[in-house]
Amino acid sequence: MENVLLFTFMLVVAELIEAYIQTKGRDTQRTETLFGVLVNLHHYYRKSIFLFFLVQPGFYVLLFIALVTGVLNVSMIFLLALKIFDMFYKIEFIKKVFIEKQVSVEVGQMLEWKMPPYFFLMGVGVYPPLLYYTLT
Repeated sequence: MENVLLFTFMLVVAELIEAYIQTKGRDTQRTETLFGVLVNLHHYYRKSIFLFFLVQPGFYVLLFIALVTGVLNVSMIFLLALKIFDMFYKIEFIKKVFIEKQVSVEVGQMLEWKMPPYFFLMGVGVYPPLLYYTLT
């Protein structure tokens, strides 16, 4: 049981780090829009796709936990698939917004909405409870 709590805590820390990396700007000011998050992620993506993947520590912690525990049930596969979908969805958004520059008016307006601070912490509220459920 203590391993389950330790692994869950590890994922909480990784998700907090991920949220911090994605929401802090290069000028150390926190972004309030999804466009700001995409700008921050595009900065890493432009340097290297590998750097973009490195700033997703939640995925690597989940992968580590799956390998260490040997748990590969439907819930763990769902959790890993959700993280992978999240990463590739961000990549597609970066491509559409910054590389192809083909964004519909509605999506452009959505990217400019101001989000409350807790919105960017949704990963902390979703992934660790699902991991706890998966491991118990």
